[in-house]
Amino acid sequence: MVETRFNVGMTCEGCAAAVKRILGKIEGVSDIDTDVANKIVIVQADESVTPEMMLEKLEKWGQAAGKTVELSP
Repeated sequence: MVETRFNVGMTCEGCAAAVKRILGKIEGVSDIDTDVANKIVIVQADESVTPEMMLEKLEKWGQAAGKTVELSP
């Protein structure tokens, strides 16, 4: 499994649920941990899932919801 971290401008549990729903649809994603207070999302996925693939999905939601999304350094 590969761990990928994102900084996501989540402001509530509704945002966290949306992020989990979006990432959960990607085949190969096994675990998603959201931390609304610190605006962090940690994803466990197999090697077939690239950070860029997940970022693209989250950016679409972020643009529609007016939220910031970026890969965590």
